[in-house]
Amino acid sequence: MAAIPGPVHVALLDDHALFRQGLRYILQSLPYVETVVEAATFAELLAQCRQRLPDVLLLDLQMPEVDGAEATRLLLAEFPDLKIIVLSMFSADKFITQMMKLGVRSYLPKDSDQELLREALEAVLLTGHHFTPSISRALMRAVQQPTRQQPTTLPLLVQLTPRELEVLHRICQGRKAAEIADELFLSRRTVEGHRQNLLEKTGAPNSAGLVVYAAQHGLLPE
Repeated sequence: MAAIPGPVHVALLDDHALFRQGLRYILQSLPYVETVVEAATFAELLAQCRQRLPDVLLLDLQMPEVDGAEATRLLLAEFPDLKIIVLSMFSADKFITQMMKLGVRSYLPKDSDQELLREALEAVLLTGHHFTPSISRALMRAVQQPTRQQPTTLPLLVQLTPRELEVLHRICQGRKAAEIADELFLSRRTVEGHRQNLLEKTGAPNSAGLVVYAAQHGLLPE
């Protein structure tokens, strides 16, 4: 695994003290995490971010004053580089797709184990996102459902190389760069290069956008 860049500052926003304390204990056991700050309210978190912007925020969707979606909108409007990972009890597609479209970097259920949390945190720090099979399935179902107003035009289908299609299919299946590299007998750097080409060719902002593009153009793996 590539080295995590620099000491990491993590923030937690959740109104349950016991849950925050458990997360803090897990995060502080990771060698690259330097500091962990807790906030029970959005106002408290906002003040902390203005004092020192965290590298990653672990965000609960259900808050008493500001819900997770509104918190995300406000935070990313002021701090566009903030990396947000949602931790939520809600696993329905509508919550996952809404938050991914708002710009969060991953979406995990609150009953995730310690290993999945570590994996998500490291992936977000290294690649900017953590793309799980659950996120992939939710986005695919969202774009496949008929809507009352279908868009009149879709982005033109770009010309992808056979290798780019192989990488795209595995991204849609929730594979990580290291897994794709192993399966296709490529270096991780080469896989990241193909992923960047896919983003540039399709205009997708992230891997979630690549899944949406693939579903819209009939490029999903069978």
